[in-house]
Amino acid sequence: MAKKVLFINQEISPYVPETEMSVMGKNLPQKMQESGYEIRTFMPKWGNINERRGQLHEVIRLSGMNLIIDDTDHPLIIKVASIPATRIQVYFIDNDDYFMKRQMSVDEDGTEYADNGERAIFFARGVLETVKKLRWIPDIIHCQGWMSAIIPLYVKTAYHDEPSFANAKVITSLFHNQMKGRLGEKFKQSIEFRNANSELLKKYMDNFTFYELGKLAIDYSDGVAESGTKVNARLLKYAEKVGCPILSYPGEDFAEAYDKFYEEISVK
Repeated sequence: MAKKVLFINQEISPYVPETEMSVMGKNLPQKMQESGYEIRTFMPKWGNINERRGQLHEVIRLSGMNLIIDDTDHPLIIKVASIPATRIQVYFIDNDDYFMKRQMSVDEDGTEYADNGERAIFFARGVLETVKKLRWIPDIIHCQGWMSAIIPLYVKTAYHDEPSFANAKVITSLFHNQMKGRLGEKFKQSIEFRNANSELLKKYMDNFTFYELGKLAIDYSDGVAESGTKVNARLLKYAEKVGCPILSYPGEDFAEAYDKFYEEISVK
């Protein structure tokens, strides 16, 4: 049975307002930890997170790396906090340009950020580089939210030869549509890294939508989890079409179902 699970979440309660995703972002790692798994949990350090109230502090030994995205250097800052009344420690990916003074996927007026695609790329690479520094080797990598949708591609291509990820299985949770716009015409160009090259991205539209991003995640995942009763139906059909193993929505008492799914995926 898989014993180490890396959770890469877009939202985790109580650091951001309660939504279906943020509650699952907290509850799933907690349930898996209680079931005997060793876990690590990551999320973006959104600008609306109150660092003092959440008791976040920077991890100097993990910070300081520069990630180059679209020919520009972006310093990686890692912060950490513990969720009250649990034993869960959360690592936060931060950067002055992408996260520090900005909201989540939309600004104060409800407009989606034009560089959301770059933010997701920075988040993905920031998580994977930090896990390498931790010298921690996950058996399962579980991605929740479109901000984590690039992780499966990178794990199976650009980071596949890294000891931390060579044998990891990737699971993507499907939620309802959380993004209305597109990720910009430079998204494909920005996503290229090592052998995650333009040839692999040919099958996708140049201007990524939420659906296109979901397809990318599914294509490089070993399994897909239906996270609720209102997940994106087109993506669910796409997962069925390409033969990706699917965990149907198990309801609110989900710990045993995920435990079995992790075990099934880990021996594939």
